[in-house]
Amino acid sequence: MRLRPLALGCALGIVWGGSLFITTWISYYTGYAGQFLQALAVSIYPGYTITPIGSFAGLVYGFADGFAGGALIAWIYNRVADR
Repeated sequence: MRLRPLALGCALGIVWGGSLFITTWISYYTGYAGQFLQALAVSIYPGYTITPIGSFAGLVYGFADGFAGGALIAWIYNRVADR
């Protein structure tokens, strides 16, 4: 069985970007996961903040990060499975 890197990348990008977007809104209103999101903002995603506007930056960053990770995982899996 071969994995399709584009499909897996899109799927993981949507999941991670959407999760980051939703968690940002929840954190903005309740404070839930604030420390985790603050760590992301400081160390991984420059320009991301725990605000409604920042949630859109998190959506874009999360999609790009998930897409790259998913495509890489599928590519490596296909290389290893072919041997």
